[in-house]
Amino acid sequence: MTSADSVHGHTRRLELLDSSLREWDATVVSADAESGIVLDRSAFYPGGGGQPPDHGVLLWGGVRTRIAGTRRGDELYLLPEEGDPLPPAGTAVRGALDDERRTQLMRTHSGLHVLTGVVFRDFGALVTGGNMEPLSARMDFDLAEVPADFKERVAQSCNAEIAHDRRIDVSELPREQAFAIPDIIRTATNLLPPDIEIVRIVDIVGLDAQADGGTHVASTAMIGRVEVTKMENKGRGFRRLRIQIV
Repeated sequence: MTSADSVHGHTRRLELLDSSLREWDATVVSADAESGIVLDRSAFYPGGGGQPPDHGVLLWGGVRTRIAGTRRGDELYLLPEEGDPLPPAGTAVRGALDDERRTQLMRTHSGLHVLTGVVFRDFGALVTGGNMEPLSARMDFDLAEVPADFKERVAQSCNAEIAHDRRIDVSELPREQAFAIPDIIRTATNLLPPDIEIVRIVDIVGLDAQADGGTHVASTAMIGRVEVTKMENKGRGFRRLRIQIV
């Protein structure tokens, strides 16, 4: 799979090609204490769509540089922990992600897609906002009325879909073809930039297909179990669901 979005500045974004990748070789393009480190190849997810950025390390010449986050600009900048050494431009490095954090975020992100698929299918509600941390998240829905057992019904349906072990496919389509798919945008406001010509689609086969740029597990069985811990009324018909992945 190739994409215009799989290259950011000088960096080829490996996580969009293989979300299971945890270690890789790269070369430092530039490094600056203020802006950060730019690699020619990186599997660090830079954050976006509610999914936080990855953490990890760069190993080079017997030295370890910890990566605490990322910043997007004209380049994809990796942000080192304060005080850690910077590998000079041209240095060969070995990148490695914090596997536990990335895997938990992938499980959480896929769990949110199950949640949005269930709420859209059963209640016709679109998403108005949300965010996630490893194994916990919230999602806001435009839903004026809910039954008394809404939270329990949503949790039961989500876990039934997870137990079904639905395959999660990632593909790309030209923008016109992507928008021909019914309900491909699951947010109340279309947040897809108008200059994006190739749209990345995450499809929980048989449940939910939507435009998305994050990382996901390969099937719903890998999510674990969804616990809907709280429902909040945020006013004007907006409902907030908080979940835990266990």
